[in-house]
Amino acid sequence: MCLVALALGQSDRFPLVLATNRDEYFERRSAPLEWWTPPGHAAPILSGRDLKGGGTWLGLNAAGRLALVTNVRSPAGNVATAPSRGALVPRWLAGDLPFDAYWREISTEGYNGFNVIAADVARGAWLWASNAAATPRVLGPGLYGLSNAALDTPWPKSVRLKESLRSALARAASAEEPVDALAARLFEALSDPSMAATVELPSTGIPVALERQLSAVFIRTPDGRYGTRCSTLVISERVGSQAFTQVFERSFDADPAAPPTLRRTLLPDWPKADPAA
Repeated sequence: MCLVALALGQSDRFPLVLATNRDEYFERRSAPLEWWTPPGHAAPILSGRDLKGGGTWLGLNAAGRLALVTNVRSPAGNVATAPSRGALVPRWLAGDLPFDAYWREISTEGYNGFNVIAADVARGAWLWASNAAATPRVLGPGLYGLSNAALDTPWPKSVRLKESLRSALARAASAEEPVDALAARLFEALSDPSMAATVELPSTGIPVALERQLSAVFIRTPDGRYGTRCSTLVISERVGSQAFTQVFERSFDADPAAPPTLRRTLLPDWPKADPAA
């Protein structure tokens, strides 16, 4: 995962909205959004999967946990033999450790720079942690943005996506629009290919031309080898006394002319959802 906007408690109707893009090399094989069962007796997980590293960038489980990971862009500090950061997500989803114990484990295991957001949604507990930060941070109600630096670092694309999420939530609330209208606006925001001006770019140790290509919300490098592979939304909605969550994934092919593939999963009463429902 490379870009995230997260709204917690910013709308009575939509208490949780997560909009994300995953950027990766197209040659790296991935499985689409689907339910799968990790080894042992862990709760089923809903996620895409990295078929090379074996992990995932974003997922949730039937027991009410959710997690996502982004890389921290620091090429000079990367170790080629470090474990895949995608393992951080299923470790949270397939385990039952409290967050402090989970954090003690992953912070000492030699991962290259990462951000992780982990949640126990049933208990309303959300945390952000990074191996570039001394301690994890509890996330209360608010609007958050995350890319390949620390939480809420004002990179242009993070700022743009946060503002798009804020605007989409406000419009959905005022017009009482269906959830599909909110999803359409968020997918439109996640499709923005505009790049930041050179003076707005962060300095992360890569060439300026590449920094500018990666400053777009939706990325497609000129050589076609790297770009946004999928956009994912998690939207929880309250309607009267009912509550349910929908997960949308729109995935993209290496051929820019190919239409995206849309997958959608409804979770009634999640985090008490039955994956077979």
